[in-house]
Amino acid sequence: MDISGTTRLYVVLGDPVAQVRSPGLLNPLFAELGVDAVLVPVHAPARDLAAIVAGLKAVANLDGIFVTVPHKFAAAGLADRCSPMVEITGSANALRREADGRWYAENFDGTGFVAGLAEAGHDPKARPVALVGAGGAGSAIAAALLAAGADRLAVCDPDTAKLAALKARLDTHWAGRTSVSAEPDTAGAEIVVNATPLGLRPGDPLPFSPAALATGSVVADIVMKPRETRLLREAAALGHPVHYGFHMLAAQLDSYREFFGIG
Repeated sequence: MDISGTTRLYVVLGDPVAQVRSPGLLNPLFAELGVDAVLVPVHAPARDLAAIVAGLKAVANLDGIFVTVPHKFAAAGLADRCSPMVEITGSANALRREADGRWYAENFDGTGFVAGLAEAGHDPKARPVALVGAGGAGSAIAAALLAAGADRLAVCDPDTAKLAALKARLDTHWAGRTSVSAEPDTAGAEIVVNATPLGLRPGDPLPFSPAALATGSVVADIVMKPRETRLLREAAALGHPVHYGFHMLAAQLDSYREFFGIG
């Protein structure tokens, strides 16, 4: 890849950022399409996020910002305009510069996750689903699961105020289909999703116990690195079908191309 004075820039913001996989997908895509652009990771501590985003917005050849843990809620508040999905979830994972110079926020986590799940043969339509984590990605996944026709959705997160706010937003669009709790409620779930960062580090505890799940329940993780988290390893050893985090990002590529006008 040749980088020159005409190269357009994209960044992915996170804290930490070592685990991000998007440069490994987007940069080969730029090269394949002959697009003069590059995506680079930027380690953005939470305390400095607003200043970093303000500086990036002033970079004239920066066209887009990708957002990962833990900045997705904060990023939504730093955009000038937001998509309906961002309004529902309160979080964003992509911002683009508009023709008028303003920044527009979107969230593809949920639609990407559900698309990857369906492509792997685990369509959530008419199925009970449990979701652990109501953060930026979890909120988007919750909305996408309901939009895809999940029969009922049990969401857990220790932050009860955040949970209540998410439930209120979801109930506006899908009344009565979501229950919330501070602890995981996996009873009867056919698909159980870890939408927390637990699993990024070797010493992390399990987000829920796969041993407590019904036989045949699908266990899905959004952690992308390591590919096989402790949760997925233990779930597979118990005979549960498992679904890897990488699917969520891979399924978003076409959405990113359209959103940013790539190629």
